[in-house]
Amino acid sequence: MSTLDPLISIDQLQASLADQHYIAGRPLSTAIYLALKLQKPLFLEGEAGVGKTEVAKVLAAMLGRPLIRLQCYEGLDVNMAVYEWNYARQMLHIRLLEAAGKAESEGALQDIFAPEYLLKRPLLQAIEQRNGVDAVLLIDELDRADEEFEAFLLEILSDFQISIPEIGTIRAETPPIVIITSNRTREIHDALKRRCLYHWIDYPTFEKEYEIVLAHVPHAPEILAKEVVGFVQTLRDQELYKAPGVAETLDWMAALIALDQESLSEEIITDTLGVLLKYQDDITYVRAAGIKL
Repeated sequence: MSTLDPLISIDQLQASLADQHYIAGRPLSTAIYLALKLQKPLFLEGEAGVGKTEVAKVLAAMLGRPLIRLQCYEGLDVNMAVYEWNYARQMLHIRLLEAAGKAESEGALQDIFAPEYLLKRPLLQAIEQRNGVDAVLLIDELDRADEEFEAFLLEILSDFQISIPEIGTIRAETPPIVIITSNRTREIHDALKRRCLYHWIDYPTFEKEYEIVLAHVPHAPEILAKEVVGFVQTLRDQELYKAPGVAETLDWMAALIALDQESLSEEIITDTLGVLLKYQDDITYVRAAGIKL
């Protein structure tokens, strides 16, 4: 499926996601379907590693659209998210005008604020997509950004336009597909949530996680895959600082296959816990607890 068929059903969408090795339950498939049909941003929350970011990547691949990613972090501002002027090129152009005696001409100021001197960041890139090929815009880990930046997004998510004082307002011909993710390290303001459809991605059940493992690692031994998923599911019931996500399950599965393992043993678990758990306190706790297979 290279384009978005307006008659696509939720079942077809779910099957297309599975073709891209993304196993989505019916509620998530419905949320994605509605986001596409209604052209509204989809806000995904959940623990790290449960597949939020992957939704945007899979949609871009499935629909044959460019993926534009804005990775959020503390201190993110308009210059890095939307645009900034290429001051070095502007200064060089001004010096050339001065050398030619044209620095005071009426068109000089207009020249240095021409589009070719504009450095386009992810949000502007997504809105400026043309020729009927709209992007998939991923605003990843919004909870890491400051609340001031979150407020700036409101206009963009409402009207899909950006105002640049020197140029004017740039509007999207059609809205990009927008996926926003949050690990919920802080609450996102209601004003932003109201502009989006919402879905919480939880840790998968045993059956779903087993299906995910087989989709990504089809050559995995059946016994090993079931033992890995069962052990990870057990860990998530423990009082850990950071329970392993699906991404860690897949990493651990790949590591065990690289070590030519056919099944789990206490020795191999002890040796490879650093692939599955990322905090020493959690590793120490699991080794001391002696969690059984």
